[in-house]
Amino acid sequence: MSGHADCVTSPVPPAAGRRATQGGLSNARFLLVSFTSAVALFAALTLARSDYVFFACYVIGQFVVLATAWNILGGYCGYVNFGSAAFFAMGAYSTVAISMVLTEYAQTLAGRVLGAIPTAVLLPLLIVFAGVMAGLVGLGMGYLTLRLKGVFFSIATLALSVVLQTLIVNWDFVGGSRGAYVIRPNEFPLPGGFVGYLFALMLLLVVFALTGARAIERSRLGFGFAAIRDDEGAAEAAGVPTLRLKLIATTLSGALMGMAGAPFPYYIGFLEPASAFGLSYAVNAIAMPMVGGTQSWAGPLVGALLLGTFQQVATVTISSVLNLLIVGLLLIFFVVAAPDGIIGLLRGISRRRIAKKGVAS
Repeated sequence: MSGHADCVTSPVPPAAGRRATQGGLSNARFLLVSFTSAVALFAALTLARSDYVFFACYVIGQFVVLATAWNILGGYCGYVNFGSAAFFAMGAYSTVAISMVLTEYAQTLAGRVLGAIPTAVLLPLLIVFAGVMAGLVGLGMGYLTLRLKGVFFSIATLALSVVLQTLIVNWDFVGGSRGAYVIRPNEFPLPGGFVGYLFALMLLLVVFALTGARAIERSRLGFGFAAIRDDEGAAEAAGVPTLRLKLIATTLSGALMGMAGAPFPYYIGFLEPASAFGLSYAVNAIAMPMVGGTQSWAGPLVGALLLGTFQQVATVTISSVLNLLIVGLLLIFFVVAAPDGIIGLLRGISRRRIAKKGVAS
């Protein structure tokens, strides 16, 4: 009986989990290295004294968080989510809703309490609030759709995006189809001003997302996700609680996407449904992990840096219209040349070299 209980409660044997987590940096050290790198990057960009550098790097960081969030469900569990834009927009409109409370109900108790909070403190609170709301939607979406598999699940997530966009378009309190303005401070006591502050918050989100994704990948939870991805039927037969794990994945993925979208209204200044539910968010959230590699926390980071940088360069030098074309062409190339992404390609090369050395010796 005890052996059976261990099988049900643990997706992998404890010894295997311990062996898998021994290599490389510990999670605490990885967090420290990531945070130090983020501080160094912010300091270096501050020396450039250019608002555009902060704007461009903010977008790239935003895509790193989105790609990492998508990969928790799509890469680790193998469930392709087409509704990334819906969760991103939900985070953005959570911020708009609070802003409208500040504007419309300034004389009420809620308006006075929120109005007394400085923007520098309010925005991180909005990010947390957006994460909670988007996570709850992700949990509800998972409960309704995760009994579907393959293309049927993907179509259901796309339908969710359409439903949420319809609700937002018809919700006058957050601007409806005409959109809404979010006024950001003209002056801000930090290097780079308020734009620099937005970028600093996004850098912290990147560190949080990458550290969380890496910790999940190396934990029992990650092994359970991998079991679902490889063979869900076999995982269920082995006692893995697949539905529970998938609900955790949809909740975490949705929460991270919502957190990525929360600062967006302050970044763009004017939010409308077309910009919040933009096709680029859904496409990039899928393409970036696939280009970088979907079975590793580093894959979304590599893919987002590569595609995000190409898009920003193309926007400045040619036209922003070419962004999705660049993504499509690179995606086709990597699907044909490197189906496992850049990380998978590098791992394959490394394994072949080790095999050749073993034969030679």
